[in-house]
Amino acid sequence: MSSVPIAPPTPNRDPVIRVRGLVNRFGDFTVHENLDLDVFRGEILGIVGGSGTGKSVLLRTIVGLRKPQAGRIEMLHHDMTDLSEEERAELNQDIGLLFQDGALFSSMTVAQNVMAPLREHLKISDRLAEEVAAMKISLAGLPPSAGAKYPSELSGGMRKRAALARALALDPQIVFLDEPTAGLDPVGAHQFDELVVSLRDSLGLTVFMVTHDLDSLHHDCDRIAVLAEKKVITVGTPDEVRRTDHPWIQEYFGGPRGRAALASTEGAAGTARQHA
Repeated sequence: MSSVPIAPPTPNRDPVIRVRGLVNRFGDFTVHENLDLDVFRGEILGIVGGSGTGKSVLLRTIVGLRKPQAGRIEMLHHDMTDLSEEERAELNQDIGLLFQDGALFSSMTVAQNVMAPLREHLKISDRLAEEVAAMKISLAGLPPSAGAKYPSELSGGMRKRAALARALALDPQIVFLDEPTAGLDPVGAHQFDELVVSLRDSLGLTVFMVTHDLDSLHHDCDRIAVLAEKKVITVGTPDEVRRTDHPWIQEYFGGPRGRAALASTEGAAGTARQHA
């Protein structure tokens, strides 16, 4: 794959996720208070914030794994609070999830892991399920031989890709990624970043990505939403967010790592213009 960042398409302004007035509490501790957020079709939205700001809690609440204390969540124009079990099961086919640790079934091969959602939601033959799994494994950048391996036999980067293949099994419209490059070496993280952008462009995905990886934020994201003070304090392009006059944002994006990530992205973009 080329190391040059791919220019993202202009996102359609159709909000496939709308969050309004979200409240999440754990006992007396309030994580989110009146949080609002829109996610537009076809964009890669990065969610970033300091420790304890509830990035993963927000992801889990949006996909229905946690019930908030208050607020409204719409996904693909469906009110998540009004769905029947049957309607929720149908909507779940339109979303894919990749958790930070991959959450693969250790007793199943990679192919069996990818086939699991196919067998749960679709009435298809074993042969067709195997063919679909092989295609998704290839889409995730894994060799065909990976399908017969167990998660324990894979490297960390390969497990991430196997989990991504499972997330793509049902041809979702929206993919949720929770710290997808955590634990990967710089080369593996960069390759995964390029894979995410490539899949968004080729499959027309919307990507909701929780990450602390500054390289991922600069390379992948059309917009970034920053969590602080129990809500989204700003959302915009990487350039817009970086210019926001907020102490945490200035420290995060303006520190040595933030400057290095920006320089790397701008250098790659300059090389792309020279070869254009």
